[in-house]
Order: sequence, then C-alpha cells, then structure tokens
Amino acid sequence: MFDFLLTKEQRALRDEVRDLVRWVPRQMILDMDQDKLRFPKAFLQEAGRRGLMGVRYPRRWGGRDMDWVSTSMVMEEVGTLGYMFACVFGVGAELVCDAIVLHGTDAQRERYVKPLLRGELFAAECLTEPRGGSDFFGTTTVAEDRGDHFLLNGQKRFIVGADAADYFLVYARTDPAAKPQEGISALVVDRGPGVETRYLYGLMGCRGGGAGRIVFRDVVVPKENLLGQLHGGAAIFDTMMIPERLGTAAMTIGAARPALEIATGYTLKRKAFGQPIHQFQGVSFQVAEAATLLDAARAMVDVTSRAVDQGADRATIRRLVSETKKFATESCQQAAHHAMQVMGGIGYTDVFPLERIVRDLRLASIWTGTNEVMSMITASEWYRAHRKAKAEARTRDHELDAVSADQLEEKDYG
Repeated sequence: MFDFLLTKEQRALRDEVRDLVRWVPRQMILDMDQDKLRFPKAFLQEAGRRGLMGVRYPRRWGGRDMDWVSTSMVMEEVGTLGYMFACVFGVGAELVCDAIVLHGTDAQRERYVKPLLRGELFAAECLTEPRGGSDFFGTTTVAEDRGDHFLLNGQKRFIVGADAADYFLVYARTDPAAKPQEGISALVVDRGPGVETRYLYGLMGCRGGGAGRIVFRDVVVPKENLLGQLHGGAAIFDTMMIPERLGTAAMTIGAARPALEIATGYTLKRKAFGQPIHQFQGVSFQVAEAATLLDAARAMVDVTSRAVDQGADRATIRRLVSETKKFATESCQQAAHHAMQVMGGIGYTDVFPLERIVRDLRLASIWTGTNEVMSMITASEWYRAHRKAKAEARTRDHELDAVSADQLEEKDYG
C-alpha cells in the first residue's frame, strides 16, 4: 500500500511484517518451489508468534482491532515472499477465520480462531469440487442430518492446505430438495476418521502449499460445528468473497513487486551497445509500464479496502471487489511479463527468480473465482446500478446533449 496513506500504526505494522519476511530462510522458499517442503508450518507458526495473522479481528480472538487497509498492506508484504506464502497465510488467517469470526459462536471462535491466529492450528477452506469450479451452488457434497450430528460425504479439490490442515471450512448440501442457493450449510470439520487427503497436485507454480483433493466419507460432524444458520451457507459464502478476492488482489501486487525490483536493478547494471540498457526507451518504457500497472492496482486495492472499512453498500463493494481482483491480477501478470522481457534470456532461467514469479502469478486470475466470473459480476452490478440511477433520475441524461437528439426515428434499437 502507499506509505503516505498509512497511519503511524499501520506503518509500524508494515515494518513488523517486513521483519517477518526477512526472517524466512531462503531454503524454505527453494524447498517449497521444488515440492520438498509440502507446507510451511514454521512460517505460519512464526507469523502467529509475532501476532501478524488476522490483524483486523478483535483482540479478544487474537487480532489487533485494525481494518481492511491494514490487512491489504499485510497481504501485499507477505506476498513478496512468493505467492504461496500469501495463499497459506490468507486461507487460514483471513478466509476461514473471517467466516468463524463473522458467523460463528463464541465457543467456535475460542476453539478454532484463537489457536489458528497463534499459529498452533492450521485450517483450509473447501469450496471447489471435482465436477464444479465456478458453479459453487452446484455442490454435490452432502451433510445428512442424523439428529445430534451431520454425516458428511463428498469430495473437494484444489484445496490449499489439504495436506496439513487441522480443520476445514466445508460447504455441503443439507437440504437436497431446496433451491441450490437455499440448501447449503457451512460446517467446521476436524481432521479425523473419514477425512482423507487423497491426492497432492503437481502444480505449475505456487508449490509448497499442500494443495490436494479431500475425500469425506461418513464423517461425523457434531451439530455444534454448524457455522451460522442451517441452510445458511450462501450468506456465509457471500461475505467470504471480500477476503477471498480483495485479499487475492493485494497479495498479487506483493508477489509481482520483486519481479519489478529485480528487473530494475538488472537494467541499471546490464550494458549493451556501450551503455546501461535502462537508457534505451524500449527497456525503460517497459519498466515504467510495469510500475504504472502496480501503482494502479495498488490504488484500486486501497479504494476498495476503504469502501469496505467505511461500510459502502453491498452492491458497490461486490462490484469494486470484483473489478479490483480482475484488474490487479491481470496487471501484475503483465508487469511480471515486462520484467522478464527486459531481462531477456537470463530471466527465463533459474539464475533469477523471475521464472518462478511468472509461474506463480498465473494462478492469480484463476483462483478465488476466475476473472471471467469477476467480469460477469461487475457487469451485473454495473447494469443494476445504471437502471436504478435512471429510474430515480439521479443523473443528467447525457443522451440529450446532441444536436439531433430529438430525431427519435434514428434511434432504432431493433
């Protein structure tokens, strides 16, 4: 985030996060990318020890009573370590915690939130299914009401932390006869009998997060582990779109930042035709474009964070979050492309971490809702707002500001 927009308290927090980033051993980063380290438990334990996870939650549950601007700043700084570090940090401390803090009971917060934010437990969110990606409400995982418990059966895949989580936030169908949006519930499911991590994926990038498929077979889930209302999973899912997508936008900026920093340093040192290559416009203009893209993405993250903090209406937040996730992720991917391009062939090798950064960033426009879904939501909310403004006559009718605006026969809409 922009330093000049941060408060003194937020800048101090930023410095704490940068200390954590410096603490991470180089070998941890290398081992994760090579799948030698399946999940960075030591990193989350250290972050928890320093009190850096879930900073916007109440101190009562292990947070710092801060806001979304602070959270976005934290996510950007963590992202500089590598995209998967931010993924595992965000899934537990921002997604799962958010659901329990907003919709859970005090007993659930005591049992699941506090130890997670201390780095003592690890959590994963279970959304995607083998036959459903963007079609969340088409879930086929079922939680059958058995009186004092639910009996959970189904599968989820592409689950970050599948191999390491102590508990899972699981969406399952609890009323098969209801409409898709009305028959889903959210459950907190402890790892135990019937919970199996069946397959760990060989990912193109973002390795080391223990991403895999989870199989639930006759898992007994106590009724007290129901999150929110029975059949109320849609409402919980709706609120999770903020941490999922705004958090993704912020951390993607962080993951792209090192690419620009490395490319800038390289172009200052590398010489061709008798001079440093940054003096060639074909090089410096690409660096300038990358810097502009990151600043523009950062500005969108900042505005959207403030909209959430200040209580903007849900429709506006829904549109801003979707726009921000799409714009930031695609801008960061393009910025990394520029960085690799100006470095030439050496950027395509493992002499520099550019190739890993580019691989990792490819996930950004896919996960937490594809960017095509973001465009769909943005369009829907934009047209809805336009129709409402027209109906309420709140804006000037600019269509009339033309010489021949009264030629109605020419305005043939078919």
